[in-house]
Parts: sequence; C-alpha cells; structure tokens
Amino acid sequence: MKPQTSHDLFALAPVVPVVVLDDAGTAVPLARALARGGLPAIEVTLRTEAGLTAIERIAAEVPEAVVGAGTVTTPGLAAAAAKAGAAFLVSPGCTDRLRGAMADTGVPFLPGVATASEAMTLLEQGVDALKFFPAEAAGGRTYLKSLSGPLPQVRFCPTGGVTPASAPEYLALPNVGCVGGTWLTPRDAVEAGDWDRIESLAREAAALRP
Repeated sequence: MKPQTSHDLFALAPVVPVVVLDDAGTAVPLARALARGGLPAIEVTLRTEAGLTAIERIAAEVPEAVVGAGTVTTPGLAAAAAKAGAAFLVSPGCTDRLRGAMADTGVPFLPGVATASEAMTLLEQGVDALKFFPAEAAGGRTYLKSLSGPLPQVRFCPTGGVTPASAPEYLALPNVGCVGGTWLTPRDAVEAGDWDRIESLAREAAALRP
C-alpha cells in the first residue's frame, strides 16, 4: 500500500488529512478512524514534539494507513521522519539542499511551491509532483488553473485554506491530484476522542473526487 512514487499519493484518496498532534497517544485511534472513513494517506506535521513519535506509532500499528511527515523544513527532519517510518514527506517550501535530502531518503516527497518559477526549478530537477502552499493565500484555484497551460506536466496537492466547499473545485482542475485539508481532525474532536466524528468527516471527504 505504500506509495512507490510521489504520483502514487494522488491515487490513494482525494484528500490528505493534515494532522497536528500535541499528544502522540491519540495518533493510532485517529489514524484508524481516518482510514476507516476512506482516507488512508495521512500527513502528520512535525510542528509539535509529538510528530515523530506519532508517525512511528501509526507506521507500526496501523497497516491500513499510509503515514507521511509534513512540515519537513530541514535535511535533519527529512532523515528523522524517514527513520520513524514515514512513507512520504511534504515540505512547505523547498531549497536545493532540502530537495536533495528528501530524495536521499528514498521515499516519495512533495516539495512545496507557491510560484511558477519555483515549480519550474523543481521540474528542471526531475520533480513534477508538488505541494502548492499556501494554496488560498498564493492565488488559489485561479492561479493553479493558469499554471496548467504552461506547465501541464506538473501535478499539485494544494494545501492551506482548502475547505470542504472549495475542495471539489480544486479537484476538478486537470493539474490537481489531491488536496490537503486540516478540517478532518478538529481539535475538540481529537481531544475528546470522538473518533466516530472524525471517521464521518473522512467519509464525506473521501467522496469529494468529482
């Protein structure tokens, strides 16, 4: 089930939940709820100290999930995430050094871009599956649609401000493979252990592919 290439991520589900966890103890039941709802690909961000441990636990205990690491901002984080069991890596932006480090891990990765020039730089380096971030602030659907003409070979996962209402419009674009969403794991639901609610949100999101 693990993706072999970055493009394989796009086929797993229309929405990749972007998860911020303060307590790694919630990682396993959360991942199971998302997977039951039809969203196996889960991006656990490294914004908190619990991130790496959460990835380790999901990778070890939830085989039906494909857990990745988000907010990968340094070569060290890329290596640590891969060691923890991350099946893919996602960065908010990209430098040559970070791209090289993510490639060296051997796992698929989605480097972040916000402009045509950044996308073209990565395309020159053989990378054609990218994260578009911050999606809404960087121009949203209108901007991505305009990129599909000059850069038809690039596919994106827009993340940042995407909502259940706007997700189908993003997914309808020819150069969008999936979207990243933070709405799948509301903080109050996670803190309360309301896994049924999270499974229901995941089920709704899994049906968004047009």
